[in-house]
Amino acid sequence: MSKIELGELEFHYQLEGEADRTIVLVNGLADTLETWELQVPDLLAAGYRVLRFDNRGVGATSKPVGPYTTQMMAQDAHDLVSALGLESFHLIGVSMGGMIAQEYALAFPEQLLSVTFACTYAAPGPFCSRMFSMWADLAPVLGVPFVMRDVTLWAFTNAFFEERERDLREFEEAMAFGDQPMHAYLAQLKAIQTHDTRSRLRDLQLPAMVLAADQDILIPTYLSKELAKLTPGSAYRETKGGHGCVWEYPDEFNQTFLSFINSVGG
Repeated sequence: MSKIELGELEFHYQLEGEADRTIVLVNGLADTLETWELQVPDLLAAGYRVLRFDNRGVGATSKPVGPYTTQMMAQDAHDLVSALGLESFHLIGVSMGGMIAQEYALAFPEQLLSVTFACTYAAPGPFCSRMFSMWADLAPVLGVPFVMRDVTLWAFTNAFFEERERDLREFEEAMAFGDQPMHAYLAQLKAIQTHDTRSRLRDLQLPAMVLAADQDILIPTYLSKELAKLTPGSAYRETKGGHGCVWEYPDEFNQTFLSFINSVGG
């Protein structure tokens, strides 16, 4: 794990592997770079170098006062990869990370071999907007860890709750002891509430995949399908699981992603 000073931010990141081909991973709301623990081994084994990092406002990266936007966090990511000398890579973001990846692809397409938007949307719509508004109201009263425990209920399938009690308890414990400051959580939350690329995605001209979880009820699959329709020439794929499919069904998620970027080449 390493740190680097970039303007107002001290960035926490991890760059692994010695391969020439690179993948950059972008995490979701309140998630640190450990989000990708079940992806990195497969990506390294497939012959890629892998960069992951804590977004502004979470983990060991600086947590300035908001507001934050997904455009701002895309610029953060660009500053980091530029400082590390990464010039051409595959980009994937999950949930909020998928929104950041949209803004990155729109602003800096020349750097990307491909982009994957996983479990995400172009705009939140009425259902997600109401859910996020409730989280914003709950967090200052009950705390961020309480809200993140609630997120666990939305993130996994019924089978996960019925068959993987040990894994579930580990996730609940991790959520209960999260230490993201209130101001940073609310700033990240506001970024996903205001994210909207619907009128701009038609300008995207690079290999893209929208990857949805077939039982996602936190960001419903129909929003991923809308995103795919708005993204010219994009591939649409579904993987098993709910919003937390990167943890619940990592093998299928990883292979679907690898199949796409291997088909793109570079």
